[in-house]
Amino acid sequence: MQAAQQFNLERNIILVSLKSNTSRHTGEVDIVYPSTLPFVLIHLTCFAVIWTGFNTTDLILCGVLYAIRMFAITGGFHRYFSHRSFKTSRVFQFLLAFLGQTSAQQGVLWWAAKHREHHKYSDTPQDVHSPLQHGFWFAHVGWIFSTTRGKADYRIIKDFMKYPELVWLNMDSLKHLPAVLLGVMVWLVAGWSGLIVGFFMSTVLLYHGTFAINSLAHLIGKQAYVTADDSRNNWFLALITLGEGWHNNHHFFQSSTRQGFHWWQIDFTYYVLKLLSFFRIVWDLRSPPITVVRGERGLSQNVIERVAHQLAASFPTEQISEQIREAWSHTPRFEELRQRIHQAQSDAHAFLAEIHLPELPTIASVKCQAQEMFAHTPSLDLIVQRAHEILVQAIFKHLFQESRLPVLQT
Repeated sequence: MQAAQQFNLERNIILVSLKSNTSRHTGEVDIVYPSTLPFVLIHLTCFAVIWTGFNTTDLILCGVLYAIRMFAITGGFHRYFSHRSFKTSRVFQFLLAFLGQTSAQQGVLWWAAKHREHHKYSDTPQDVHSPLQHGFWFAHVGWIFSTTRGKADYRIIKDFMKYPELVWLNMDSLKHLPAVLLGVMVWLVAGWSGLIVGFFMSTVLLYHGTFAINSLAHLIGKQAYVTADDSRNNWFLALITLGEGWHNNHHFFQSSTRQGFHWWQIDFTYYVLKLLSFFRIVWDLRSPPITVVRGERGLSQNVIERVAHQLAASFPTEQISEQIREAWSHTPRFEELRQRIHQAQSDAHAFLAEIHLPELPTIASVKCQAQEMFAHTPSLDLIVQRAHEILVQAIFKHLFQESRLPVLQT
């Protein structure tokens, strides 16, 4: 399993590199660069510390503002507004939204809508920020400024669009107001050094801590569960994001408030929410069933289909097809297969799967490959069976792609 994880990591790095090199041809050219100026200026402002200096109070303020606002993002924007993994009052709901927007990460409804879109298409070409599909830097930050991928579809967050105060807070003209108010308050209390170190530096750290879940958490770490995407558990990211680094856990059971499924998986956001639940500020916190934690829950048909395609794609289809073509092109059975194409495609496909072809991967070999590639799942046999069907169909298509005969539709 370790060898397979190393192989997958190397594959991901190569794919990300290739995507980065070809990013100009995958939609990233629509980034509106003038809109990136405020983001860049916030980073550059941090260098003003050279003139303002800093003290211990400024550093403490930086850490406190980072932790509080990270909780607002992870507990509010993510686990509440994006996934509704617990319940709260309308007042505290607004407070979570307002506090989250002090991080200057767009409006709460925009953030939640984009995140729901990410889960709908995770690590497919339609994913708004997949490093494997669009390259590391675009997945990390570039997508936010894209005219296409940065636009939110508010139809998928109708459950919160019904609250006028949230719609008001999410308006383009007001979405940065909470951050501006916080910055002014910090300046009044701690002066220029407090503003630069306490507010601006903590904001930049918040940016990249949050963005790392979109990028690095789909590249580096372990996959404890089969999710049909590249989400990974990363203990370091979990520490700096108060628990969000248990990303593979989250993708496996998205509705759970607790993302650190095991006692040793530190999840500070959940601990704070659990404390708040004692005071009935929040309630109905969701936890994963024991069957989920143990990986005993069967996968949905959609996940099985996606994983089966991943498994089938790990075999060199064209090479196998050429080996079969060379070995069988002049045999009677190959001609028999050609004749069966005219009779019934399904019959021809069954014939190809049943005849003895040493070059064709067997169910057993596909299962062995699956055990190397994926974590344990009770749906493994279903994945293997479907992957073998996809593989045989692909080989069938390659064998006769040069002829005018019809081929099976995958």
